[in-house]
Amino acid sequence: MNHMNHTVLPPLILAPAGSKASFLAALAAGADAVYCGLKHFSARMEAKNFTIEQLESLTRLARKKGVRVYVTLNSLIKPDELDAAAGLLEQLSRFVKPDGLIVQDLALLYLARETGFSGKIFLSTLANVSFPAALKLVHGMLGVEGVVLPRELSIDEIKALSSACPEGLNLEMFVHGALCYGVSGRCYWSSFFGGKSGLRGRCVQPCRRVYDHKGQRGRLFSCQDFSVDVLAKVLSGIPQVRQWKIEGRKKGPHYVFYTVKAYQMLRDHIAEPDMKKAALGLLEQALGRNTTHYNILPQRPQNPVNMNEQTGSGLLMGRLQGSRQNFCIIPREELLAGDVLRIGYEDDPMHHIIRLKRSVPKKGRLHLKLPEGKPPVTGTPIFLTDRREKALDDMLKELEQELEELPVRPLAHSMPLQLEKPRNFSIKANPQEIRVCRKAGYRKSGRPAALWLAPDEGKQIPAAAQTPVWWWLPPVIWPEEEQRYIDRVAKLLKTGHRQFVLNSPWQAAFFADAEKMTLWAGPFCNTANAAAVHMLKTLGFSGVIVSPELSREDYLQLPRSSCLPLGIVVSGCWPLCISRILPPDLKPGEPFTSPKGETAWYRHDGSNVWVYPNWQLDLTDKKNELARAGYQLFVHLDESFPAQVEEKKRPGLWNWDLGMK
Repeated sequence: MNHMNHTVLPPLILAPAGSKASFLAALAAGADAVYCGLKHFSARMEAKNFTIEQLESLTRLARKKGVRVYVTLNSLIKPDELDAAAGLLEQLSRFVKPDGLIVQDLALLYLARETGFSGKIFLSTLANVSFPAALKLVHGMLGVEGVVLPRELSIDEIKALSSACPEGLNLEMFVHGALCYGVSGRCYWSSFFGGKSGLRGRCVQPCRRVYDHKGQRGRLFSCQDFSVDVLAKVLSGIPQVRQWKIEGRKKGPHYVFYTVKAYQMLRDHIAEPDMKKAALGLLEQALGRNTTHYNILPQRPQNPVNMNEQTGSGLLMGRLQGSRQNFCIIPREELLAGDVLRIGYEDDPMHHIIRLKRSVPKKGRLHLKLPEGKPPVTGTPIFLTDRREKALDDMLKELEQELEELPVRPLAHSMPLQLEKPRNFSIKANPQEIRVCRKAGYRKSGRPAALWLAPDEGKQIPAAAQTPVWWWLPPVIWPEEEQRYIDRVAKLLKTGHRQFVLNSPWQAAFFADAEKMTLWAGPFCNTANAAAVHMLKTLGFSGVIVSPELSREDYLQLPRSSCLPLGIVVSGCWPLCISRILPPDLKPGEPFTSPKGETAWYRHDGSNVWVYPNWQLDLTDKKNELARAGYQLFVHLDESFPAQVEEKKRPGLWNWDLGMK
């Protein structure tokens, strides 16, 4: 439905809050809404986050100020966590009653319904709702009332999604904050390199490391921050984009206050030059990274990876001078008592955090006494990462007093819900195996053909209908590609093909009659629990290839309560991430190496960049155990290594023994 003739209301400004101080700063700044996470099941587990008790009182204070509160439960849920997640949702529903939930895992949609949650539900950007046809499906079949759009979209693509919005569904877009190299929900880099999953809020940011390429060291994938700043006027006229979201749940109150105030000015006074200049000044002082418009202007895209710009968080205040016995800094701007400085980048083993006890004037001299350990070197950059100017501190203290004056409401903790979802399908004695390839014509004796579906007909010639083929749709489809994929699927259906693996649940929108074909949810759907499998069944799926991030215990537990047959990727090249950003100083197939000696490479396929490690996932010797557990489909991903990349022989168990954090 097209809403272009409707009156366009100004979008709400949604502020991040990872701590009580940041929450209060959002209220002080006059944010329209605040989003925050709990101590569990949040995609920003490094933030302080909140208990139910803390959030209950803060939400009451927010409502007193007319501010909405959204709770992020946007973590991937493991098989044994469903009862705990249900209990947490039940507590939220009874005591906090937030205005909405932001989720990525389909299980949370099921649990919200089971626990009687009455607020709105938004699909997180981690859910990767990236093309217009998906919107009708998520609203009509799942009852979702809001979608957080991917950061990679251009203004034309956002308009296309807005035009496709059904009545009752609103869109939310990021306008400011950190930008990941990988597409949200399609990055496994941190998990593959050590078990800390970005889909569970524990990313260690490997894309921000220094990598070696042809003897040159640099931050090949570290992005600048995203900011729409002066483009706010254009964006404010897009119907259905009802919320502007500021990223930063790990940021302090200074950042929250300044960014909210800046975007209020840009939204409400963009035509006034003095106000626009003031807003840009606030953003410069918000202690973020250098910023980029990224893809927002399709005619003038900006690559957010700029090797000539520093990408450390915080405001660069100068560089370390002197020696160990007499280190000092001459700051570019005034420093205040209470300011927090970071010496070096976050990933430097020698970085130090210092809180100042006194003010230092601009161009003054601050002598630094650093703790024992490996000292930084002269020239190391120094960043201002947080500050508490007196005016803001006074506002926070006033709000803190209001919070303390609210009557205490004791919370009676309820018993966790017990959710049973018994298996109701028969186990086959011999699991089927498929090998997924990129080129037509590949056949392995005794195995059905499986091919990645390309949007351009010239790249692939569909096999004859009498030769069964499993057609694999890609992990990400962008608005500009949607119609080509719809046309390709329609041609395949017309010639008799009926087996498809969809690597986003929303790709079910391409199939009008799912009952007459075999649709499997692919591994990029990140399915990790029985409740999510149940929701996929309601969308018409016949089976599910589970998330490749799980541990042995998770894998063996999941089939016991699944209502659909399950498959698993047992070998092949699994990508570290899918991105829309071409590394500016790196060619496809060229190796690059991390500080820990991990080698990787990338290929460019259509609109996406696939980054791969130089070793393969390999669970082939676990097949018997997996078959006994109930898995009925074993998947092998076929991807040839470039000539310049030497495959490393190492156990490809991923999180099998390590466990997904």
